Amino acid sequence: MVTEKEKQRYLRHILLEEIGEAGQLKLKQAKVLVIGAGGLGCPALQYLTAAGVGKIGIIDDDVVDVSNLQRQILFSEKNVGEPKVIVAKNRLQEMNSSIEIVTYKKRLSAKNALDLFSGYDIIVEGSDNFTTKYLANDAAVLAGRPLIFGSIFKFDGQVSVFNYHDGPTYRCLFPESGAAEEMPSCSEVGVLGILPGIIGNLQANEVLKMILGIGNVLSGKLLLFDALEMQFQILSFSKNPDVKISNLEEINFSCETTAVKSLSFQEYLKAPEAYVLLDVRNPEERAISHIGGLHIPLPELQKRYSELTSEDNLLVYCASGMRSIKAISILQDFFPNKSFFNLEKGMAEAFRTTGNNVSAEK
Repeated sequence: MVTEKEKQRYLRHILLEEIGEAGQLKLKQAKVLVIGAGGLGCPALQYLTAAGVGKIGIIDDDVVDVSNLQRQILFSEKNVGEPKVIVAKNRLQEMNSSIEIVTYKKRLSAKNALDLFSGYDIIVEGSDNFTTKYLANDAAVLAGRPLIFGSIFKFDGQVSVFNYHDGPTYRCLFPESGAAEEMPSCSEVGVLGILPGIIGNLQANEVLKMILGIGNVLSGKLLLFDALEMQFQILSFSKNPDVKISNLEEINFSCETTAVKSLSFQEYLKAPEAYVLLDVRNPEERAISHIGGLHIPLPELQKRYSELTSEDNLLVYCASGMRSIKAISILQDFFPNKSFFNLEKGMAEAFRTTGNNVSAEK
C-alpha cells in the first residue's frame, strides 16, 4: 500500500489521473536494474529514485574520475577515486531513503548477466561500450526482460526500447557489430556535457511509462536527438525473424589483426627507460596532459611513420587503449621487425594509477 507519508511525497504523481495511488503503488513495487553509473546512468538513477521506484540495482565496476564531473552529476570533486556505485547509492539514499538500492561493483559479464536480470523487471542500459550493449540485449532476451537502450556521441543521442512484449531487439536494428576502431568512445571524441542528461532522462521516462502502463513505449522505434539543431526524429523498425539468440557470449571488439603485446602502466613504470613512448591522441588531448614521448596523432600516422624509423620498443598510448591498437596495426605494416607494445587502458589507467597527477610537461 501507499503510506500517508508517501502520499504527501508523491502528491504530484497521484494528482495525475493516469497515475493515481494505484500507479504510485506500481512504482513502489517495481524493480529496475541500471547498467552503468555514468553519463546516462546518473540522470536516469536520480529520476527513478525521485519517482519512488521501489528497488533499484546499479552495476558498475569503475571509480570516479575527474573527467567524469563534466557530465556525471551524481559525483563531486571529493568523490574522485571512489567506486561509482557506492557514491551513487549514498547520494540517491539521501534523495529518497524509503527505497531499496542494491549495488554491484563488477562488470556485467556473460557469467552474471542472467542471474542479475532475473531479479529485476526492467533493465536500463547506460554503458559506454558496445560489448556491454550487445551482451545486455542478449541477456534481456533470454531472461524475458525489456531493455531501455541509450547511446550518445558528441552532440547526438539515441533512445529505444528492446524486447518489450517480445518486440524487436537491438540485433534487429544492428545485427552485426562493427570494428572497434570505427566505434570511438567519449574519451576519444568528446561529448556535450548536457547530452547524457537529456538522453538518460528520456530513458527514465520510458521506464516509468512501462511500469505505469501509460503512453506509447519506444518499442520498434529509434528516437534520434540532435542537440545542436534541437531536433528530434523517430525512425521505425520491425522485428527481424532471422535474429535468433540462444546463448550468451561476450563479443570481442578487439581490432587486433596481428599479435599485439600489451603493457600495463604499472609495468611500464618499473622500467620506463626500456620503451619509447608514442602518443597517438589528438593535439587537444595532448595539451591537457600526457606521459611524455613522441606525439603523432593517429590520422597523421600513415604520412609521418618515417619519423619512427630509428625507434624501437615503442609503447603506444591513447585515451583508452583502442586507438593505440589501431596505430600499432598500421605501424606493423611499415616496420614488421620492430617491437610494439600497447598501453592497456591508455591514459585512463595512467590517471588512475597516479591519482590524476600525470605530468603535462611539453
